[in-house]
Amino acid sequence: MAREDKVAEVAEVRERLSGSVATLLTHYRGLSVKDMAQLRTELRASNAELRVVKNTLAKRAVADAGIEGLDDLLEGPTSLVFCADDPVGPAKTLKKFAKDHPDLVIRGGYLDGAVMDAAETNRLADLASREELLAKFAGLMQGALAGFARLLQAPLAHQARLIQALIDDRVAKGESAPAPAVEAAPEAAPAEEAAPAEASAEEAAPAEASAEADAPAEDAPAATDEADAATDEA
Repeated sequence: MAREDKVAEVAEVRERLSGSVATLLTHYRGLSVKDMAQLRTELRASNAELRVVKNTLAKRAVADAGIEGLDDLLEGPTSLVFCADDPVGPAKTLKKFAKDHPDLVIRGGYLDGAVMDAAETNRLADLASREELLAKFAGLMQGALAGFARLLQAPLAHQARLIQALIDDRVAKGESAPAPAVEAAPEAAPAEEAAPAEASAEEAAPAEASAEADAPAEDAPAATDEADAATDEA
């Protein structure tokens, strides 16, 4: 390889190291060209790229990128796997491929400024990927929305049972149940007290009317005596 080509390759690898979320390292001795092509295809589906680089050039690119601790992993036939985003998917792909192709050996990796050994890289493959976490979250949200929709569509009596079941569930989990609302006392007392007063007023009215009706009757004898006196004088 010409010097210009080596310089260009080092620069490219350095940029990929700096621009990748993570870089995984493997040994591929014993894999056929067909196997390597299949591995590249599967890694590409996980948004990762496999690159075979000479160790001397890889070490130079690592040094130029300011990464320390990878030199010990750059021994033997090494391939670099550049992860564009979530490294869990590519790690899963490598681990699964290695089960069917024992010649593929996971050596380690570089993630978040730290060097990972083979064990740590394999544990990375056991984590849930971003897609799996999003799928679980979507399932939880869909279940919650479906339950809320059923609550809205249920009859009122059924809604009350469902609400009580939700309250019982919260209490069982150690949460405090909502305090019942305090109903305001009816203000009927003043009205009841006013009723006898109105009744008394109504009873007083007929009594006054009777008194007025009796008054002319009491004056009637006096008027008769005056008329008899006038007759005697005549």
